[in-house]
Amino acid sequence: MRIFQPLFLLSVLVGINTGLAQEYEPPRTASGKPDLQGFWTNASLTTMQRSSNYAEQGLVIPEEQLAELTRNHHQNVRQATDDGLVQGELLDGSDLGEGRGYNAFWVDPGTRFGRVRGEYRTSWIIYPENGRIPFSEEGTQRRRAAYARFSSNDGPEGRSLGERCLIGFGSTGGPPMNNVLYNNLYQIVQTDDYLMIMVEMVHDARIIPIGGAHRPDALDQWLGDSVGYWEGDTLVVETVNLHPQQAPRNSAPLSEQGKIIERFSRYSDDQILYEFEVTDPVYYTQPWGGEMSFNATDTRPYEYACHEGNYGLIGILAGARRQELDPSSDD
Repeated sequence: MRIFQPLFLLSVLVGINTGLAQEYEPPRTASGKPDLQGFWTNASLTTMQRSSNYAEQGLVIPEEQLAELTRNHHQNVRQATDDGLVQGELLDGSDLGEGRGYNAFWVDPGTRFGRVRGEYRTSWIIYPENGRIPFSEEGTQRRRAAYARFSSNDGPEGRSLGERCLIGFGSTGGPPMNNVLYNNLYQIVQTDDYLMIMVEMVHDARIIPIGGAHRPDALDQWLGDSVGYWEGDTLVVETVNLHPQQAPRNSAPLSEQGKIIERFSRYSDDQILYEFEVTDPVYYTQPWGGEMSFNATDTRPYEYACHEGNYGLIGILAGARRQELDPSSDD
């Protein structure tokens, strides 16, 4: 039986306190497997890595501190928007002449910290204990080189994958699947042979065969080569061979030697417990991983029109060409 030990041991300890994971009987498909289908969201103020603001706080937020930390975090969300507001607040129109990008109307990161196994968390990462990705020196250098390569205006291939509308930014499609500023909805469709996860952001679709083997190494694809199998009532998904353009800029960068293990378990009627572990001797000094909750929702995904026909990318490149013609430009 394949089990990633650090996360399994922590799961046992936390499970003793909650009891719910052991007692809950999930809804099942006609073939008897836990039914993961439906609409889910991982929108949350919790982030993949633990912010330095919570370094002393640690992983778990006590109930008595939750309201204050939530209020402070909302202020950070305000600062991330161009109009200094949060969703639901109305503009008076005085800033229309300034131009806006990610204003509060579009930003929807969630309103509360993630609740996992009955606890509010400061990060999805649970090991290492500092909640940070343990990049190696070589991994850091590879990431820097990738960001430099995909931050140019020479042509469309020089822009990021999100700007090119190829896959969602921030690793919303995964693996591991991460929450971002907006479009944090997912639809899961399940059969005995496949699990399909449709991601609201850019409408990424992960089609995961259950059983079988990985494709040949030469077939690198967006979101990687994923294969699932059942361990009791938990669906385990193993992913290798991320597309070369995605691999160094994923939320979990991966080399040819790396792999990502994800585990999907029905925790309650309203939650899927999502666990992940990343191992790669090139990018990291040790294995790392975490867990998050996908929460049931009545909200349906929006149709995602990336750049409204991707005119934004045309504007970026046209601006760069115009700048090159300007004799006063430093470039």
